[in-house]
Amino acid sequence: MSTQKILVTSALPYANGPIHLGHLSGAYLPADIYVRYKRLKGDDIIFICGSDEHGVPITITADKEGVKPQVIIDRYHEINKKAFEQFGMSFDNYSRTSLPVHHETAKEFFLEFFNRGILIEKKSNQFYDDRVKMFLPDRYVEGTCPRCGNEQARSDECENCGSLYDPSELLNPKSKITGETPSLKETSHYFFPLGKYQPALEKYVNEMNEKYGWKDNVLQYCRSWFKDGLKDRAITRDLDWGIKVPVDPPAGRAGSASGKVIYVWFEAVLGYISSTKEYSQKQNKPDHWKKYWQDPKTKYVAFIGKDNVVFHTIIFPAILMAWNESGKEQYCLPQNVPANEFLNFEGKKFSKSRGWGIDVIDFLKIFDTDPLRYTLAANLPETRDTDFYWKEFQARNNNELANILGNFVNRTLTFIHKNFEGKIPGRVMGLGDYEIINSTDSEMLKTLANYPIKVSKLIEKYKIKDATLEIMNLARKANQYFDVSKPWETYNSNREQCEITLYICVHTIYTLAHLFEPVIPFTSQKIFNILNVKKTSWNNCGNPIMQAGKKMNSANILFPKIEDEIIEKQMEKLETTKTPEPKPEEQISYDEFMKVQLKIAEVIEAEKVEKSEKLLKLKVRLNNQERQIIASIAKSYTPEEISGKKVVIVANLKPAKLMGLLSEGMILAVENSEGNLEILTVADSVKDGTRVK
Repeated sequence: MSTQKILVTSALPYANGPIHLGHLSGAYLPADIYVRYKRLKGDDIIFICGSDEHGVPITITADKEGVKPQVIIDRYHEINKKAFEQFGMSFDNYSRTSLPVHHETAKEFFLEFFNRGILIEKKSNQFYDDRVKMFLPDRYVEGTCPRCGNEQARSDECENCGSLYDPSELLNPKSKITGETPSLKETSHYFFPLGKYQPALEKYVNEMNEKYGWKDNVLQYCRSWFKDGLKDRAITRDLDWGIKVPVDPPAGRAGSASGKVIYVWFEAVLGYISSTKEYSQKQNKPDHWKKYWQDPKTKYVAFIGKDNVVFHTIIFPAILMAWNESGKEQYCLPQNVPANEFLNFEGKKFSKSRGWGIDVIDFLKIFDTDPLRYTLAANLPETRDTDFYWKEFQARNNNELANILGNFVNRTLTFIHKNFEGKIPGRVMGLGDYEIINSTDSEMLKTLANYPIKVSKLIEKYKIKDATLEIMNLARKANQYFDVSKPWETYNSNREQCEITLYICVHTIYTLAHLFEPVIPFTSQKIFNILNVKKTSWNNCGNPIMQAGKKMNSANILFPKIEDEIIEKQMEKLETTKTPEPKPEEQISYDEFMKVQLKIAEVIEAEKVEKSEKLLKLKVRLNNQERQIIASIAKSYTPEEISGKKVVIVANLKPAKLMGLLSEGMILAVENSEGNLEILTVADSVKDGTRVK
């Protein structure tokens, strides 16, 4: 049997807090099920992950607690590593991006691009806190969104309405460190020319999809980015925490590289490579990592949540493409990126700040691991967002694991221990010794032989949820077979038939233990121990290879029922963390609305605002008067496209300055389904200055 060489990675979780159930459903459980399945198939597979330990979220957590970032990453790396171990994650290596091997790897890539002239140095304006003498990353600045008025918007993004804008557009900006108004100050950064690789990336995505069938949600993300056009992305940042930029400031440009770190978006994905290097070092085979990363025959699968699609389908592949242009050892790119959507909790998003949800480490203090693994696997958000409900968790455990799978195992083994001294019934040579096998037996044997193939087809297409539910269907069929065969009757009327029935039932338990092993590994191992047998391969587990006459061990209840009181206690905890229902939109009077003067204006001139990717400077005509409006529409319209249009503006808006330019109004626009702005326009026949009523 030929084997595949497979590299599997799961997204590196931030080490600034404990992982919760939503994380498991996104990038970790699907990967673990896939890896365990592939190991049973006999493939040469390695499973890599680790903690992402740089970036602003970690420094923010450290600032809140008044400790150094190292304290935060040490704490949460251990907490999450322990949680993964308890959950049964079978990583070959779980590393850290704070390790020297990762710093060396990131610097190697940076210097390779720097020395080959790939990186571009650019100047831009960033918020700067004069009191603490530091540039402020986006999460360290808070202000009012220029789109929706949210007063807790970041410097370049509003989580409330999803708008992206230039930092200069943020209204009433405040430093989250000192509370003072920051200034905009020029700084220099190195940029990676992502746009240069767009043609190659589009070709790569299309080819991988044609060959291996990428998920629709992943393709939609990619095509959306390609449609907008890939642009240069900063590869450095003004921070103290992170991997120091490994070059001296260029002559005559003091400070352009000093005090800077490599941006986490660039170096974190390289953590997959450095983690594999660390694994090789632990095996005393320092070059073993190359067997997976630098062999064109390697099948590389990257499991992630949908919030990480762009980094693994565009940015990381572009980085590897840039390296491969060097003529040095070639890195393999992801063959597939089966990203999942989000798992919500009781109908709402997991929220650490609101205390909504439950962390893995806390969950496993109360409940066993396998019921959680099964519940999540049977409800994976593979094509849409799904929800974890306490009542569903209880039902999955009681009605499926206990009443279907557990019941079949228990009723079969209890009967055998009572009537056959705990030995596998049947003749020593197995089923081949029996001259007559009825159609019910024959059909069940055929089902068992085909089921590994049936489930395999689903897992190979990353349909983990369907595969999980299909395996439980086999347990249902097993109970039906037991009921129809009635061994309690044939034990007295036809002992030979009873032996055949029970042999097939034990064989079915053995097959189920293999098929369920990727999903509920702890339970499968219990079953193997009870049967007193070792595992075989995935391809062989459907064949009747159990040794008749072999003594089995006593069986215990595999899945104790979860009582209502336990679930009710968890539900009661939610009541203390529930946030009030959102208030209805504030209503205004007719007189208040009439204060807003919406008028028609004609755009007579338009040009881009220097040093801004999002702003256009417009000159509009209104009642034979000219006004200047600074609008955030540069990503949706060119100056040529907007010139000459009749638009709707808020005519009596108080003037404000954006990027130092006076803006005397606001243009009305809507955001379409693709996230682009579409300006509200009117027919040319409508005169400028006409009021909208």
